[in-house]
Amino acid sequence: MTVTNKLIAVVDDDASARDALSALVKAFGFVVAAFSSGAAFLASAELRNTACLIADMQMPDMSGLELFLTLLESSLPIPTILITAYPEDTVKRRALQAGVIDFLAKPVDSEKLMACLRRAVGAPPEKTQGT
Repeated sequence: MTVTNKLIAVVDDDASARDALSALVKAFGFVVAAFSSGAAFLASAELRNTACLIADMQMPDMSGLELFLTLLESSLPIPTILITAYPEDTVKRRALQAGVIDFLAKPVDSEKLMACLRRAVGAPPEKTQGT
């Protein structure tokens, strides 16, 4: 399954983190749309075409988890990966119980992120070298 036509939305209020994550996701072969806030994403034309959302957990006005829950309440369940610079087990547990794909610590491990993205968009796992 090709992933190049799958749109991944990256939502992070930190411009350098947003740019770095967007570049990484593009390098994986996905189409990327980046947003500085949950509100900007919710108001965007890309909302209904998004195959997966990667959102920072801690942002002003709306956290990544609040954005995910807003999407669920709006009947727009988008597979979501939350990222954070401040991983806490209780927050991670709450997010996973709410239904997010995963909760990753910054700096994001690229292999873990790729595995999460492939799972989110329904792509088969990548074959490892030698298989």
